[in-house]
Amino acid sequence: MTQEIEKTYRFAPLTNYSLKERIVIRLADRAFYLLIRTIGSTIRYEVEGWENFEAIEKAGKVPIYSFWHNRIFAGTYFFRNRGIAVITSQSKDGEYIARFIQRLGYGAVRGSSTRGGVGALVEMIRSMRKGIPMAFTVDGPKGPHYKAKPGPILLAKKTGNPLMPFVVECKNFWTINNSWDKLQIPKPFTRARLNIGEPIYVPADATDEDVRIKLAKLQSSLDNMVAAGKRWRTAV
Repeated sequence: MTQEIEKTYRFAPLTNYSLKERIVIRLADRAFYLLIRTIGSTIRYEVEGWENFEAIEKAGKVPIYSFWHNRIFAGTYFFRNRGIAVITSQSKDGEYIARFIQRLGYGAVRGSSTRGGVGALVEMIRSMRKGIPMAFTVDGPKGPHYKAKPGPILLAKKTGNPLMPFVVECKNFWTINNSWDKLQIPKPFTRARLNIGEPIYVPADATDEDVRIKLAKLQSSLDNMVAAGKRWRTAV
């Protein structure tokens, strides 16, 4: 592993933060890590569509994990320790998020769709060309809720790697109603179903219209899996 790739998985220095900010970042980092590890270890997962993940591996590609922001908790625990890299903002909040996901075996690429987005996309392209899988909350970081954005489509176009849409549906969860995405926090010992959709490839010569069509396909795939998950959750 090159030094450049290793940097993705290492904690960034906190020298630019005040003592108070460093304390807050470290406390928040550990608190979220422990929360996800504690609850996540009790979730009983079942998987639908694993053959779609295997098809990507058999094709010699690495997936671009694509999912809704409000399902991030259960998905983060399931896909831990796979070397997946995610985009985190260049802010204090982004710093503690980067740290707790790195504790779970993820890498962090700094930037967001609102700050440093172009630079982050370039870094993600470079990382994928070195074989690192990426993950996108496709309606993040601030919504609209359940509205797919084109970032992962552009990444797929530039790298030749496919989108792998997935949805995790928990039987029992708390909802953070004052968050823009209605974030779901799984209740301990809940059952959860992971649905993985068919890979979506985007050709390197895709036109703007092609990108629009692929984005609509990603939206439809995720919408259908949310509907299937709700049917599973509410079934007697």
